Amino acid sequence: MIVLAAGQGTRMKSRRAKVLHEMAGRPLLGYPLAVAEALAPEEVVVVVGRDADQVTRAFEGRARFVHQEEQRGTGHAVQVALPALGDFEGDVLVLYGDSPLVRVESLEKLRACRAETGSPVAMLTAPEPLPGRILRGPDGRVERIVEVTDATPEELEIQEGNTGVYWMDGAFLRDAIGKLDPSNAQGELYLTDVVAIARAQGLPVEAVVLDEGIEALGVNTRGELARASAEQFRRNAQHWMDEGVTFTDPDATWIDTDVEIGRDTRIDPGVVITAGSRLGEGVWVKPHCMIEDSRLGDDSVIGPSAHLRPGCELGNEVRIGNFVEVKNSVLGDGVKADHLSYVGDADVAPGASFGCGSITVNYDWVDKHRTTVGAGARIGCNVNLVAPVTIEDEAYVAAGTTVTKTVPKDAIAVGAPRQRHIEGWGLRKKRAKAAKQERKGQE
Repeated sequence: MIVLAAGQGTRMKSRRAKVLHEMAGRPLLGYPLAVAEALAPEEVVVVVGRDADQVTRAFEGRARFVHQEEQRGTGHAVQVALPALGDFEGDVLVLYGDSPLVRVESLEKLRACRAETGSPVAMLTAPEPLPGRILRGPDGRVERIVEVTDATPEELEIQEGNTGVYWMDGAFLRDAIGKLDPSNAQGELYLTDVVAIARAQGLPVEAVVLDEGIEALGVNTRGELARASAEQFRRNAQHWMDEGVTFTDPDATWIDTDVEIGRDTRIDPGVVITAGSRLGEGVWVKPHCMIEDSRLGDDSVIGPSAHLRPGCELGNEVRIGNFVEVKNSVLGDGVKADHLSYVGDADVAPGASFGCGSITVNYDWVDKHRTTVGAGARIGCNVNLVAPVTIEDEAYVAAGTTVTKTVPKDAIAVGAPRQRHIEGWGLRKKRAKAAKQERKGQE
């Protein structure tokens, strides 16, 4: 298998390679590589160009990489890749690093077409116009591909487009690739010319039409990236609905590709769940929450408007309420932080609870420190736990307290001064105000 990923991506107007831009939590190139892994080829060769070192590092171990130093077209990219396949004699599939939406099922159909017909070239086509239009002969087989710049008015009416995805006999490909001619306006070697070479030799070219044209979408601009991302988010939501997850509004949720969600979980609108996150069964994520690379146990409730930053591990039946932020923390079963709290770099045992406005003060402007909260501990409202600090099992912290040392089991930490009253203060305040207004009126 060959994946072409050497394009400059100039229309993205970016400082990094196009294939490293993320779509639903995964770099673009990660999608064709995942398809390749699902098809289990003997070898995967990726042709890289711009930012080759960065691309290679990002996908190290998943493919063999070859560098196309001078970009002279898709045919030239395949020429660069073929030596990496050695004396391989089987079929060769050509995919593209910036076409992330092609499904495994479509490629399985293409493989079956090539196997059943024995055609040296089987290609995927789209049921909608693309820059390359497919001309078929009376027998229904592909005769040639015509670019829109060279097409007649009648040919421009053709709706079937060329995706550029080919499943080819390796021996034929090696022979045909050496016959490509750069005599064109761009002076490049076009892989599409293998179709004309096959037909000139009297060999058949077969085509499989995609069920959905969106699979052929190539990402060359930010707008196309947004369109591809929206389609992947839709697919992800549909997948999890098929697995028993409820989405109250699938179009208003954004679930990355590499996420796991247990059955009977409910996802409300405005929710973002990023790659690496794992949700158990029966979880309820209320509106406008963000969950980043975190793990949630069964029957937990999150939100509304809560934020789980990376590295969170929540047990079963945990409750994280509105405007609560949790970061890099382990929360045991039944822990509760219902509103307006920050729990960062903390280890919280089962059954503990945080009152409104409670904060773990984890940063001393140089280093991060951890807070330990024991089982069943009760943290009152507007409490500061200055890490590193430990609240032992069944301990209590009174409202408004700043804790800087260990609170023993069954003790209560009270840091606020004793309340006192200044009698008549309010009356004196009113009299002073009235006197001020009287002097102002006399001026």
